[in-house]
This record gives sequence, C-alpha cells and structure tokens, in this order.
Amino acid sequence: MQVTMTVNDVEVTREIEARLLLVHFLRDVLGLTGTHWGCDTSNCGTCVVWLDGEPVKSCTVLAAMAGGHQVRTVEGLAKGAQLDPVQEGFMQCHGLQCGFCTPGMMMTARALLDRNPDPSETEIREAISGQICRCTGYATIVRSVRWAAVAEAQAAATVTETTESTEAGEIDNAGQPAEAVA
Repeated sequence: MQVTMTVNDVEVTREIEARLLLVHFLRDVLGLTGTHWGCDTSNCGTCVVWLDGEPVKSCTVLAAMAGGHQVRTVEGLAKGAQLDPVQEGFMQCHGLQCGFCTPGMMMTARALLDRNPDPSETEIREAISGQICRCTGYATIVRSVRWAAVAEAQAAATVTETTESTEAGEIDNAGQPAEAVA
C-alpha cells in the first residue's frame, strides 16, 4: 500500500506493508534513526514522536494510520543549526547518560513546554511518567526541562524588551541605542 504523510515539514510518499509500525517506517524507510525502538510494548517511551502535534508512542501506531498527518521526530526539533531549547537544556544539564531514552524524553518535554511554559518539577515528572530512563534517576532530565523553560522565558523577555524599546524610539533600525546614533 502507498502512504503519504508530512514528516518534519517534508511530504513523503512510500510504498509500505500495511502492518509496518510508524517507528520502523521512520527508522528503516526514511532513515530517521533519532526515534529509538525500545520495548515494542509501549512501556518505555523511547519511540515518542508527535502525530499532529500530540506525543504518541510510535511503536503503537501503524505507519498507514499516520497517512495524511503531520509527524515530527527529534530530528525536527532544531531549526537549522539552532538547537531547540529542550535539546540545549539536555546538553547543559547533562539530561542524558546512555542517550537511549533521550529522543522520546525531548519530544515529550517540548510538548509539555508548548502547553505549559513554566512547569513545576511535579508537572515535569508527571509529563515524563510514561517513559523509562534506567540511567539518570530523572533528576537531570527534570533540570534539563526547567533549564529550557527558563531559557525560553528569558529569550521571550529579551524580545519583548527589544520590541518595546524599538517602538519607544530607544533603538534604531540597526539595533543600536538611539543615543549612540545621534
């Protein structure tokens, strides 16, 4: 059967077996190996991707069921060379050890921050509760997500301050303070 879906903003069409799981479609057919295949029973969460903006365990979704939908994988988090703040947070706070659970954790964390930009530790732990990490004890993962939340809040505040300063005439079009230009 033929399936067409949009993966990381690129429309793809492939001939597949009807029983092919989305995790295997992404890894084996498209070569997107960032999505990991773990337990094959939906218990570990290493295979989390987004289907139409919602985190799903791709080992429980047939590729054919994703036809006509939007799929986002961990490879689709970065914008060009710019890492997503969640990816940056995992680097800064050592939110990974072996790295096997990391892609699924990042996809879940990004979905959480998109819905709740300032989650508490309890809310983060609840969001990732469907995923297993056997290395970190979760403390560094929680710190990584908090780091991303704070980084995004600081970036948003900087944009707001710059916009307000520009509107007030305090910054010229080149980004320089108005008094430096005068």
